[in-house]
Amino acid sequence: MEVKRYGQQDAKDIRTLLLDIHDAAYQGSSASFDSRERFAEFVDGWSSRDGWVCFIGFDEGEPVGYLYGAPFSPGGWWRGSERPRSLGPAERAFALSELMVLPRWRKTGASSKLHEALLSSRNEEAVTLFVDLAHPKVVDLYESWGYEQVDESKPFDDSPVFAVMLRRLGSGG
Repeated sequence: MEVKRYGQQDAKDIRTLLLDIHDAAYQGSSASFDSRERFAEFVDGWSSRDGWVCFIGFDEGEPVGYLYGAPFSPGGWWRGSERPRSLGPAERAFALSELMVLPRWRKTGASSKLHEALLSSRNEEAVTLFVDLAHPKVVDLYESWGYEQVDESKPFDDSPVFAVMLRRLGSGG
């Protein structure tokens, strides 16, 4: 798998690809929270943030999956959750917003390779993400990658309850 990095300046060019991968990953879901229209709002909101970065995996030119996120602004944190005390106010955190792999590429190591590409490019003290608590195997996967659950959040009325997970980077991670 070849992994390519994209920045904020590329967001417009890769937007449709991100939405198409999302559609394939959530095919069959009837939840409005997973709709293309709702996800497009998230893509547009996240990709407008300073420092937004996206890594897309390709196999022989075909997309495998992607992940994206952006650094939190100083002191920033997830909606519906308190910034953990273990992360000092001056410590910087990267918010991993999405990690999606097409169904046929799941359990192949593709998500791990994308994740490692992101981690190797960061200089923050920590990376953090949300995981739907209805998917304990995904929580377990992130724990195996060095994350720990630090809180729970329900950021929107129609969203699931998420585990807020944190992984230290650098000498702590």
